[in-house]
Order: sequence, then structure tokens, then C-alpha cells
Amino acid sequence: MAEQKPVSRRQGIQSVEIGLRVLAALAAQDGPAALGVVAKACGLSSSQTHRYLASLVTTGMAVQRQDSGRYDLGDGALRLGLAALSRTDPFNRANESITAFVRDTGRTVLLAALAPTGPVIVRLAMGSPPVITSLMAGSPLPLLRSATGHVFLAFRPESVTREMARHELKAVRGLKAVDVKRIKQQVRAEGYASVSGSLIPGLRAAALPIFDMQGEALFVATLIANEAFEPDHDAALRTQLAHVCRQISDAIGGQVPV
Repeated sequence: MAEQKPVSRRQGIQSVEIGLRVLAALAAQDGPAALGVVAKACGLSSSQTHRYLASLVTTGMAVQRQDSGRYDLGDGALRLGLAALSRTDPFNRANESITAFVRDTGRTVLLAALAPTGPVIVRLAMGSPPVITSLMAGSPLPLLRSATGHVFLAFRPESVTREMARHELKAVRGLKAVDVKRIKQQVRAEGYASVSGSLIPGLRAAALPIFDMQGEALFVATLIANEAFEPDHDAALRTQLAHVCRQISDAIGGQVPV
């Protein structure tokens, strides 16, 4: 009996795969989309796309607007998305991706969340060679004097950060009033925050947001480096980390604020 050749990928049902491709193309649109737009996005002819959309409408995964004839996601897609989100652990998803980034690049990254008193490190993924620092999981970070804090300032509501900023200005002797509005505008325009030596002498940091469904910074991933011993490749690494953060945001249903 002739030996069977190994199958390179699991056999599936092609029509199901194509149907999901059409659904993904529909989900990628900013709103209700015309047939031609969906067809172009999924790489099918208009007639093929129309047949698959008809099946998606029948199953409730898509709807066709009566007024415009455009297609949009249906209640079935909403229920499916919410079910997937309910099974997603944002911290574990972020931790896995950040750990992989550190392993691949050898650089150190801290992951922070915003507690009622201010930013707190929830994970410190040490690179190789390690960054010499007193920071560790559980360490608080200032809102007004750290790259991490600046990202939370920019991408969390003022109602959440106002009292934290007021308390920090009062508690830190010699700390002058900080132009919070300027910080917010700069971070929002550039998409990240950076400081060098202002929090810990000899360390520089670049921080990027991980967004939740409301378009707020759920976590902040901050790349830290020793100014004296590590080469300055911040721009390339920051771009790479920004891509990782965007992937995490997408995976947990996060929305980038406009």
C-alpha cells in the first residue's frame, strides 16, 4: 500500500473559510459598506461576495440596510464578539506579548496599570543584560514625572487623573506646576511619551498605550534603558513595541481614540 503524503494543513471546508473572510472584511470597515467595497476588501468578485453576504444575513451575522442597501455586522456577530471578549484575559494577553518582545529584543519593558493612587507596575520583564533599577512589580510611578504617567494623563479621563496630579504636586517638595494640557497634546500627537533621567538618573524611558474598548489606556508598556551602557536604538524599538501594543489592543477589543 502506497504511503500517504503528510497533509501540510488541516483539511477544512473552503466555503466556511471564504465566508469568514467576507465577515472579517465587513468587520474591518468603519461602518455600513457597499457590496463593491466588501468585495474588494476580501478579494472576491461582487457576485461571489453577494452570495456569501446573503448567507451571513440569513444567519444573523450580517444585515443589509433597507435605506442604502449597504451591509453591516448583525446581532450574531455582536454576540460572537462579546463571547470572545468574555474569554479574554487582558493582562495575560499583554504579558505574553510583552514577554515575547523582551525575549526577541533583549530590552527591558515594564507593564503598568492605573490604580486609584496612580500608575503601578504590574509586570517587569527584564532584558539581557538587565537594567539596574530599584523598580519592581508593585512599585508606584509618578503621574507627572514619568513617561508611563504621561501616557495615562493623555489617554485617561481628566476626572480620573485630576486628583492624582493635585496630590503629587502637593506631596513632592519643589515640584513646580506641570503643564498637563501640553503633555496631553504632545503625547496624543506623537502616540507615545518619553523621558530621560527625570525620574531615575541614568535611565531613559519610552511609554506606549494599550487601549480598552472605550479607547482609554488600560495598560502602558514602557521601554526602559540604561543611557550609559545600552545603544540608542529607541526609535526602531519604539516602533516595534508600538506594533506589539496595537496587536494587544486589537486582541482585547481595544479602540484607538480619534
